[in-house]
Amino acid sequence: QVQLVESGGGLVQAGDSLRLSCVASGGTFSSYGMGWFRQAPGKERKFVASISVRGGSMYYVDSVKGRFTISRDDAAHTVYLQMDSLKPEDTAVYYCAATRSHVSKLLAEYDCWGRGTQVTVSS
Repeated sequence: QVQLVESGGGLVQAGDSLRLSCVASGGTFSSYGMGWFRQAPGKERKFVASISVRGGSMYYVDSVKGRFTISRDDAAHTVYLQMDSLKPEDTAVYYCAATRSHVSKLLAEYDCWGRGTQVTVSS
């Protein structure tokens, strides 16, 4: 299994941008589909975006389409989430996850999880 470490979170104002990074170690990163999930206070963890093995397919929750972009760099063992035009409702802990599936939107299909990075968007 891979170990995942997220970074790049912080406190920003509405309309600002952030780029989250997730570095993997200890496994064959290129063979995993990768995803980003988020969990707001008192809420369930929810799907944000996913990218397939080799990066040919990407999926997003409707609320971030056109604002967030997921990408991966297999040589660097890293997956990114570029977040533009941030809104207060994007405030959450963001988690990186890896799945042995080609790609998935389902939390239950992800085997490995990072510890999360906090994103706070002020209005």
